[in-house]
Amino acid sequence: MNVQQMTLNQIRFLGIESLARDLGPVGMVRFLQQFETGLGDYTSERKEWLRDQDIKALGKKIMEEQRLRYPNSEIDHVGAASISNPSR
Repeated sequence: MNVQQMTLNQIRFLGIESLARDLGPVGMVRFLQQFETGLGDYTSERKEWLRDQDIKALGKKIMEEQRLRYPNSEIDHVGAASISNPSR
């Protein structure tokens, strides 16, 4: 195997094949994810999403979501106390 004469597609295929063989499918994906940079500008987008939100409104949304997800839990009582009184 002479990598100098291989195309980039051939090298890519052999590389992925080697990763899958040696790391398994999950390990291969985890390895490849290290090099994924993603798209967009999270900081700018986050500022846009949160532009009209204040901390109390966000806390209220979090509490509502917790109540929906965990209806029989006391987690909302603890969260409500810590949101309404941050010193706790």
